[in-house]
Amino acid sequence: MFPANALVENYPIIYNTTISACNSSELLSEAPFSILICDNMVPFFTQIKQVSMSNQPAAIFISDDPQIFEINIFPYPGVVISPKDAPTLINYAQTVVQPTASIKFQQTFVGTKAAPAVATYTSRGPSPSYPGILKPDVMAPGTLVLASWIPNGYSASIGSNIVLSSDYVTISGTSMACPHASGIAALLKGAHPEWSPAAIRSAMMTTASPIDNTFNQIRDIGLGYEIATPLAMGSGQVDPNRANDPGLIYDATSQDYVKNFTANQILTITRSNSYSCSNTSDLNYPSFIALYTNTTGMVVQTFQRTVTNVGDGATSYTANVIAPTFSVVSVSPDTLVFGKTYEKQNYSLTISYMGDKNGSVTFGSLTWIEENEGHTVRSPIVVSPIINFW
Repeated sequence: MFPANALVENYPIIYNTTISACNSSELLSEAPFSILICDNMVPFFTQIKQVSMSNQPAAIFISDDPQIFEINIFPYPGVVISPKDAPTLINYAQTVVQPTASIKFQQTFVGTKAAPAVATYTSRGPSPSYPGILKPDVMAPGTLVLASWIPNGYSASIGSNIVLSSDYVTISGTSMACPHASGIAALLKGAHPEWSPAAIRSAMMTTASPIDNTFNQIRDIGLGYEIATPLAMGSGQVDPNRANDPGLIYDATSQDYVKNFTANQILTITRSNSYSCSNTSDLNYPSFIALYTNTTGMVVQTFQRTVTNVGDGATSYTANVIAPTFSVVSVSPDTLVFGKTYEKQNYSLTISYMGDKNGSVTFGSLTWIEENEGHTVRSPIVVSPIINFW
């Protein structure tokens, strides 16, 4: 990882416990000219700063911090290895008479597995401002994305005093993921100009994939590569091709959102207390989150939903439910029959939470499966204790 085409070939490699913390550029500069091995006893970002101010050619960092692989600024020639691989390297450096190593930079590797994975920096749900709606909605590519850049601006550095500029840089963040998702939304609007913003969101959510390119469940880097939950990835990784033909959509109008205000909020805006408010769970959203306060007794919550057939003509769908642990989920009706395109059908989903003394957050899904192996329309389900954000 380095912005320049550095030549680090057949250099001596050194492991010395006196300097292996790599937290002093002065001590490092006194060592023989060689590739340093840096222990993981000091934060990586401290080490990279100190070694970049030394006169050493390169370093091998021992770390399992996943954030290292998401940064776009690496001012010093370096390689990162995991702590489990470190003993082999250290043994080589200490036992071979003249240990050497070479490092090659500016190479591109394609077909990396497993991908995608939820990045450490992305926000997790539920939303503090509105926990009754499951967030996030979807995930999109956002780590080390090659993007255009202002040519006279700072883009990278070499050491502590060489600043580089470029027409392109690799950047990580939700600011990179958002343009991917927005671009997909724009393409869908072009293909389906009659679709509302809610319909476009629905198409993106219900066709997103929770599976990575190894055909396993998407992992969460921030949780040590545990299986990602809907509170981290939403419905999954966006799939623009499938979103263009979702089968069913959960549409919503401005009136749906008005109904979702509280009575006090509507009174403040309209000065009238005659308006009837619906429950949060009745917003026609393509996901479900049930919140509870009692961790031991049964809690029952019912959601009302309306789906619109945007497929080709008459068809039918059957519900397939994966219930969250400690819960029973029922769907009524469990078969939806459509006579034509744009026909709407209603259904209810009821979550009966049986209680869990540990107050666990659990997950499941509802998938509407079309006859004859047609479309699949998937929505995540979350059952969670009410979270106190403040």
